[in-house]
Amino acid sequence: MKRLISGGLASLLMAVFWVVPSSAAIRGRYVETRTADIYTGPCFANSQVGLAGRRAILAWDIQQGTWQGTDLSGLHVVAVVRAKDNLGDPYHNPYPARSVLIVDQRASAAQVRALESFVRSAGGPLVKDVVRVYRAPIQMAFGNGMDDGQVTVQAGNLAWIRTRLLGSMDKICGNEMCYYPPLTKVAHAMPAYSLDEAYTGAGLGAVWNLHDTRSAYIGTFNVSALQAATRLSKANRASS
Repeated sequence: MKRLISGGLASLLMAVFWVVPSSAAIRGRYVETRTADIYTGPCFANSQVGLAGRRAILAWDIQQGTWQGTDLSGLHVVAVVRAKDNLGDPYHNPYPARSVLIVDQRASAAQVRALESFVRSAGGPLVKDVVRVYRAPIQMAFGNGMDDGQVTVQAGNLAWIRTRLLGSMDKICGNEMCYYPPLTKVAHAMPAYSLDEAYTGAGLGAVWNLHDTRSAYIGTFNVSALQAATRLSKANRASS
C-alpha cells in the first residue's frame, strides 16, 4: 500500500505541528475520528457541510507525565463530542458543543480529576460542556509504531475506533488534501482511514456506528500545563 504522507501533504500538516519545550508536563499518543472526511477534496468536503461532521471521538494515550501534580503515566482518556455544526469548517461556528468523557477505570479519584482537567485544557471549547463522565476499561494499541496507521481504541462498550494507513486506493476525486486540521494541538499528526468509529453511550442524544471513511488523525502530543491553560483561555474567548 502506497503511503500518501509526502510532499505537499506533509507541508500542510506542518501547519498543525506544535513544538513545546523539554519541560512539557505530559506526553503521549493521540487519535481522533470525525463523522466527516478530513482527507478529501474541497468539493467533497463542501457537500458534507451542514450534513455531517458534527460528532467526533478523541482519545489520548498518556505515556508519561503529571498533571496538577498527579502522575498519569500509562492511563487513557476518551472524549466524545457532539457540536452544533461541522467541526473544523472555517466558515461556521460549531459551538456550543456537548461532550462525554470516558476515563480509565484504573485511575484513582485524584487521577480521574487530573484526567478531566487535562482533557478540558487540551480540548478547549470542544469539552467546555461535559454532560457525563464514565469510568470504563480503555485499551489503546498503535500497531508497529505511529507510521503504520493501525490504531485500535476500545473504551468499554461505549466507544471504539479502528484505523489503517491511507493508500492510493482511497482517493476519490484525485484532489485530496488534509481539508480539516486536527481538533486539538498535536506535536505530529497524519491522516488515516477509519475502518470503524462508534459511540453507543448516553448523554449526547445521539449514537453512531460508521465504517470506511477518511476521517481520522493519528498524532502525538507534548503539553505543558502553562501552555494548555493559555490556549484554553484563548479558545474559550473565541467560542463565547
